[in-house]
Amino acid sequence: MELIHGTRKASKFAPQDFISSMPDNVVTNILDRLPVQYAVRTSILSRNWRFKWTMLSQLVFDHFFCRYLTRRKGENNCGGIISRLLLHIKGVIEKFVLSMGEVKDINDVENINHWILFLSTKGIKDLTLAISMNETQVKLPTHLFACLELKHLNLTNCWFHPPHSFHGFPNLLSLKLSIVQFESSELGEILARCPSLEILDMRLLFYKSKVKVVDIAKSKNMKILSLSLRNIDDVMISSSTIFELVGSLPKLQVLDLDFQDQFKVGISCVFEGGVRMRFPTSCLKALNLSRIDLGNVILLSCVFEMVRHFPNLQTLEITAVKRDAHTIPIPEVVYKTTGLRSVVFRYIAGSENEVYLIKYILAGSPFLEKIVIHPHWSLAFDERLMFSRKLLKLRRASTVAEIDFD
Repeated sequence: MELIHGTRKASKFAPQDFISSMPDNVVTNILDRLPVQYAVRTSILSRNWRFKWTMLSQLVFDHFFCRYLTRRKGENNCGGIISRLLLHIKGVIEKFVLSMGEVKDINDVENINHWILFLSTKGIKDLTLAISMNETQVKLPTHLFACLELKHLNLTNCWFHPPHSFHGFPNLLSLKLSIVQFESSELGEILARCPSLEILDMRLLFYKSKVKVVDIAKSKNMKILSLSLRNIDDVMISSSTIFELVGSLPKLQVLDLDFQDQFKVGISCVFEGGVRMRFPTSCLKALNLSRIDLGNVILLSCVFEMVRHFPNLQTLEITAVKRDAHTIPIPEVVYKTTGLRSVVFRYIAGSENEVYLIKYILAGSPFLEKIVIHPHWSLAFDERLMFSRKLLKLRRASTVAEIDFD
């Protein structure tokens, strides 16, 4: 009798399955935070959980998913498994990521066409298609341009060619294009038809694809812009062109410019110094300059112009490239107060031009909190030591500024 009572008493305190009794939208929210393979495995928990995974609204098929199939299941037909999984999903699919590297059937055009057609009927809002770089560029199916609820679109190694009936993505907030090919005239039309666009990343465009500054300027809601200057189609880009671009984007807060190949013969005159332009209303707060040759005086002048004439700039990051030393004298720059608070230099070799730029920033930035300098890997110990000693001698306008020499 006591045993029976004891058993009943123990059962009263047995753990309850609170998750199963939660509303479907809460369960979906939990499952969406799991990798797809683990979300599907919840079907073995109980009869009640057998089909819970079919409520998934976010599907990420990456190399972890593929590795799981090949190691645990001995499966090589990743494309077929993805197709079967999609057919079981009951509700909307808000997010879909396809990024599996060189898996052959994943990069199959027919599979991709079928998946995008399916997603176009599921209210897709966040789409990433990363086709392997070793594969031929995939021509995107017209079904993609019918996904009018898209908010985030990330494409790699694709041919972006909208049909004539395309009227734009009215809800698109971010667009990232990597190794994507399109006709030069098409980008302007695409951007003009995406009135809500806030983030545009085109640092890794297909090398033949060209972009016009006037087309980018159409996106008046742009907040974050990333560009490779080698894809700019204008005959000559001066530092004034960059100021005009920033001035035409009243909400721009972050600008990322890649200077790759700007050191080559015939392009060394891409920038012209001596610009005296100012945009008091500029919202630009962060500037990132990648692969820039600070030994090139013309490019160095451009950096000075941007630092001096963006009034609200707080963060500056510069990733330098090491080229042959230039013999052209460093331009004299009139000191001007900046609002910089954080500065990062990468791959700095300690050249005269680089030290001059650092000197200017330290002397003209009273609000500076920290400047981080990552020297070039090729510098010997004694060269690093000499470089660090030069930095310690530089005058600082900020009493709290720290120099982190890593």
